Amino acid sequence: MTMGSEMEADIDDLPKNPANYMALTPLWFLDRAALVHPNRLSVVHGPRRFTWSETYRRCRRLASALASRSIGPGCTVAVIAPNIPAIYEAHFGVPMAGAVLNTVNIRLNAATIAFLLGHSSAAVVIVDQEFFTLAEEALKIIADEKKGAFKPPLLIVVGDETCDPRALDHALRKGAIDYEKFLESGDPDFAWKPPKDEWQSIALGYTSGTTSSPKGVVLHHRGAYLMALSCALIWEMNEGAVYLWTLPMFHCNGWCYAWTMAALCGTSICLRQVTAKAVYSAIAKQGVTHFCAAPVVLNSIVNAPPSDAILPLPRVVRVNTAGAAPPPTLLAEMTKLGFRVTHTYGLSETFGPSVVCVWKPEWDLLPLDERARVHARQGVRYVGLEGLDVVNLKTMAPVPADGTTLGEIVMRGNVVMKGYLKNPKANAETFAHGWYHSGDIGVKHPDGYIEVKDRAKDIIISGGENISSLEVESILYVHPAVLEVSVVARPDEQWGESPCAFVTLKDGVDPSNEQALAEDIIKFSRAKMPAYWVPKSVVFGPLPKTATGKIKKHELRTKAKAMGPVKKSRL
Repeated sequence: MTMGSEMEADIDDLPKNPANYMALTPLWFLDRAALVHPNRLSVVHGPRRFTWSETYRRCRRLASALASRSIGPGCTVAVIAPNIPAIYEAHFGVPMAGAVLNTVNIRLNAATIAFLLGHSSAAVVIVDQEFFTLAEEALKIIADEKKGAFKPPLLIVVGDETCDPRALDHALRKGAIDYEKFLESGDPDFAWKPPKDEWQSIALGYTSGTTSSPKGVVLHHRGAYLMALSCALIWEMNEGAVYLWTLPMFHCNGWCYAWTMAALCGTSICLRQVTAKAVYSAIAKQGVTHFCAAPVVLNSIVNAPPSDAILPLPRVVRVNTAGAAPPPTLLAEMTKLGFRVTHTYGLSETFGPSVVCVWKPEWDLLPLDERARVHARQGVRYVGLEGLDVVNLKTMAPVPADGTTLGEIVMRGNVVMKGYLKNPKANAETFAHGWYHSGDIGVKHPDGYIEVKDRAKDIIISGGENISSLEVESILYVHPAVLEVSVVARPDEQWGESPCAFVTLKDGVDPSNEQALAEDIIKFSRAKMPAYWVPKSVVFGPLPKTATGKIKKHELRTKAKAMGPVKKSRL
């Protein structure tokens, strides 16, 4: 796709031809993996083990079975499943048929899933047996809304021998097609065709809309190809890596690692449910070298009871963390345990993480706390991203690299989405001035590394001063009783807003005297941060989280608002 029709001057007039120009797509990675390492393990799930040769044949069967039912270009295939082989296979089989893959977050409710399936006009729904009733409920909501005009999608259920067979039996009785039977109807030697144009859509993913309907992020083959390779380069991922699927594949297509693993001819270890015990066990027994996780998962690994933690680690395990800024203390704790953490940052709209805190050898000489502080910055652009900056919200001028001037983080390049599906208004806003606007507020340090200070809507404005909730949180994480913390704005009679800390206590901390604990946390804060940053209120209990482990700050903001304003001090 050309952005301008005029050609720049060149030394020749040689044209593109089929021998020297093809659309970029990650689908060829699978073809190559099956050729190079046909007998190497590709995907492992409990007792089920597939080789690259088998995975390629299964993906071609899937593509063939879809194509024979007229599912191809212009169609969307939804997959509602945890990390199981079928969702991995869908990353290749669905686009091999020319269709677009929509991996659906399994922790959404039926009404939201109904919205997604309706908005994307899903022609096929592939659902794991455990989530069949959820899919059924969602489809019933659409049918009730559309009355007679609803053409139900082809419904395919994936059985899992590690689960209760009754759920599968129920789905089959309801008329769903068994996934394995569906594959059997396809040709294992199906002659799939790559896209003619690399701008063709490969995947659709919905953002977790906290304030409005979720937006459908459309990704193209070109970006998936570039990001899949960038992912390996920024993370020292070698050929044959053993990758543990702690990160859901429904989240930004597993940050594109589904395609990366085929490029590297590596082995994917599936995890249906993520627990610290399962992570340690996979490292000890399955040779895991790499995994990705949001900070909330790292927190559970660091705080795992001794009975679950298999230490010392048998090898250096590389961890890629993103999704929320990890507090420096958490990075330091992971390093002590022997994990090598790479800190990244990105959004669904940038094919997952696209910014990385590139580690510099001289940082190894810094004291641990200072090392963790530089490590907690989000960093610089991936090798596959062309533009990254922090700009003034009004003028779009780059902010000075002083580490203090706040601006909006913006990106541009080949790993930015095509746009939001059927949403021209949101596209006009998000691509204004030729940049993708992240909605995240950050600073640029003198060394050019960026640091996220907050979501635009999470900045607390107290007495006219901006407070970064992330900075307050990173200090509170140092408190010995704090397992998890989230800081939001609470109305304040005197200051307009003031910080309110929601805290989950560590196991073993006596929760009976909350007042004394709250006072201790506030006293601790006074010693460690500017007075106006100190939380004026502390609330204890579990924190609400999204499917990807991000804390739902909008719910906490609502809760803080409902508590009423902090009264003006009579002192």
